[in-house]
Amino acid sequence: MSTLLYIHGFNSSPQSVKASSLKQWVEKNYPHINMIVPQLPNYPKQAEVVLNDIIMQHQHEKIGLVGSSLGGYFSIWFSERYQLPAVLVNPAVRPFDLLQDYLGENTNPYTQEKYLLESKHIDELKSLHIEQLRSPNLIWLLQQMGDEVLDYREAVAYLSKSKQTVESGGNHAFVGFEAYFPQMIHFLDLAEK
Repeated sequence: MSTLLYIHGFNSSPQSVKASSLKQWVEKNYPHINMIVPQLPNYPKQAEVVLNDIIMQHQHEKIGLVGSSLGGYFSIWFSERYQLPAVLVNPAVRPFDLLQDYLGENTNPYTQEKYLLESKHIDELKSLHIEQLRSPNLIWLLQQMGDEVLDYREAVAYLSKSKQTVESGGNHAFVGFEAYFPQMIHFLDLAEK
């Protein structure tokens, strides 16, 4: 058994288009892969604990990570911590800067859950920042220049020693994501039964 852990972004959920389409494709094409898409808590420390628990439960299996946006940031942390391969889709590499704009009350559009983002939560995110990656070879960046939420150049520069696919155009949701599914499974080394 192999495990594919999909880590969704800020104010997202397992119902996001990317998570849903990848899960359906994996179930059809690689039924031996157990794809897990947890609904993450809204607070970084709690999300980190949930993800760490999942990885610990599956530590005797092959594990691959796919992280989108803020999920990409968490994926970098866990890739480095446990030496796991990770595919990052339009990742946030400095979310503690971006989320300053969201301090105060927020509502997750998928779950309708209301929550209060405070400066301590920004500090929780900062504590997960890795200045210099030890194992950039474990990471594949999928980035579109047309990302309207994040400055694509930050991820390209930060992950300069990692495998990169950078496309012009596109958007934050990553247009044509499905085209990369087979390559993602192979990069994560989850293909063999």
